[in-house]
Amino acid sequence: MKVVLFCGGLGMRMRSGPDSLPKPMMPIGSRPVLWHIMKYYAHFGHTEFILCLGYGANAVKDYFLNYRETHSNDFVLTKGGEEIELLSSDISEWRITFVDTGMDTAIGERLRRVRQYLDGDDVFLANYGDVLTDAPMDEIVDEFLATDAVGTLLAVPPQDSFHVVRIDDEGRMTDLEPVAGMEMCINGGYFVLRQGIFDYLGEGEDLVMDACVRAAHDGRFRATRYGGFWAPMDTLKERSTLEEMNRTGDRPWAVWDRHRSPGPRRVPVVEVPDLNHSNGGAR
Repeated sequence: MKVVLFCGGLGMRMRSGPDSLPKPMMPIGSRPVLWHIMKYYAHFGHTEFILCLGYGANAVKDYFLNYRETHSNDFVLTKGGEEIELLSSDISEWRITFVDTGMDTAIGERLRRVRQYLDGDDVFLANYGDVLTDAPMDEIVDEFLATDAVGTLLAVPPQDSFHVVRIDDEGRMTDLEPVAGMEMCINGGYFVLRQGIFDYLGEGEDLVMDACVRAAHDGRFRATRYGGFWAPMDTLKERSTLEEMNRTGDRPWAVWDRHRSPGPRRVPVVEVPDLNHSNGGAR
């Protein structure tokens, strides 16, 4: 299935200056969070990606145009660097479509603008481009296909450290509950969608608050509860936490590491030309 990734927002809470990288390109270890999400989907066999670009589009393009497999794969170097024998590969099987969907475009409109690149596939996947999970996507898809819904989203417990204050009519506090422990779910940013979602999505509208809500009112939208690992990367604090997890090797989102398959193959070293001369990057 094709995977639509929304990676064109400004990411204001992550920016340190006007030339900051777009949020999906913020690194966790040696690779951007966008790469970690794509690796997750590829693990389940979904290797056709459609990137909805906006802010920092050139940074995303340049990253993949100048991609170095050797940064995240073991390899054997021979002939003084003339040949590289990769012991595994990241993106050799990936097909990535890069589409500029505008700077200040609502997510629903971004989806509308890439609809033609879905090639008429009835079912496709979508993701915010800044959230990680170890949810069993293959099972989620199978359960969805058994329904007639136009979409489902991953519903996860809230991660915030905030507390809900219970107050009676006379101003007395009656309880104080941590949000994370309450019986509620939030949108986890992982979607399985049918083409029918476009029947609920108007020009310039939001995917969740417009299309998904309308479909839900018609009984045609579902939510998949998941209580396992899920983590957003909306803030520098959240990124720091994920960085530490990655450094210590405690990264449950890296489902691909659990089934590493050796498969050495020899590939030539190819110098990628500098493509930045025609367009200034957003780095």
